[in-house]
Amino acid sequence: MMVYEVHVPAQKRAIATRVLADLPEWFGIPESTEAYIAESEQLPFFAAEVDGEPVGFIVLKETSPATAELCVMGVMKKYHRHGIGRALFDAFKQAAVQRGYQYAQVKTVAGGYYDNYDDTRLFYESMGFAPLEVFPTLWDEHNPCLILVMKL
Repeated sequence: MMVYEVHVPAQKRAIATRVLADLPEWFGIPESTEAYIAESEQLPFFAAEVDGEPVGFIVLKETSPATAELCVMGVMKKYHRHGIGRALFDAFKQAAVQRGYQYAQVKTVAGGYYDNYDDTRLFYESMGFAPLEVFPTLWDEHNPCLILVMKL
């Protein structure tokens, strides 16, 4: 497995499209998925490859001069629990520190609504994130937004 930064927008689009298509449980709303893909083309983007094929990615977005957001992340289902998410997060964290950010944040669905998002939250917590606040209607009433934060 290899993790590297991608600079070419078309390559970012291709990787994000491939990976998110494999994750309809998390990225099943076409308009939202396309928005993630389009935004990813313009932001710092790290990909993971196995045997020369992209299998995951992570995107860094500045939300303030002090904070980097884990904007979107995906690892193809076949490669879950193989250390790829952790390796991608390590690249994200290293890039955030090098760029001078003091904090990282990520948004996900609050606990207890969907098993797959509970797994996502547990992954983020295992990376060192801690719950900050739930915004019950930021996305909509069926998807309360949990913001998790960490000091870098």
